[in-house]
Amino acid sequence: MKFVFTDKKVNLPNKVHAYAEKKVGKLDRYFKADTEAAVVFSVEKGRNNVELTIRSGGTIIRVAESTSDMFATIDAAVSSVERQLRKNKARLEKRLRQDAFSRSVDVEEMSSFAPEGEEEEEFRIVRTKRFPIKLMTVEEAVLQMNLVDHTFFAFKNADDDGSFAVVYKRNDGGYGLIEDDT
Repeated sequence: MKFVFTDKKVNLPNKVHAYAEKKVGKLDRYFKADTEAAVVFSVEKGRNNVELTIRSGGTIIRVAESTSDMFATIDAAVSSVERQLRKNKARLEKRLRQDAFSRSVDVEEMSSFAPEGEEEEEFRIVRTKRFPIKLMTVEEAVLQMNLVDHTFFAFKNADDDGSFAVVYKRNDGGYGLIEDDT
């Protein structure tokens, strides 16, 4: 597992990075060799924050934890990843059997929405993200959405000739699917 450590607005001693590498490194057994773990440390209002993002092929798992102690925060982040892995174990094993991690994917750039005129003040875009839209099944998209802890996820639907689609969490606890009608 390859590690990338980032300290935001804080200068941490090497022992914190070594501790994080040891703890996060234990998750290596769940992933293939080409796995990267990005750990972002920050301190805000006396709270120690850790954002842990693990990328293994086409799967991304992201957790964010905050406690009063940096070591406890690292432990909590690793526990959260393990909890997500246990929660989605059957689905992840199915993806692994189907070689989802090594699937070749076409990359499509997303265009950003920029409102015009008076609406600019009312609907101000505060952040824009660009990422590849990957080809996957609806089930894989729901799994990926849960792993990154988002409420929606955009993807190319492998069950529908690669058309653009979005899965989302509904307020009633279920999931919704928005498909391209063209």
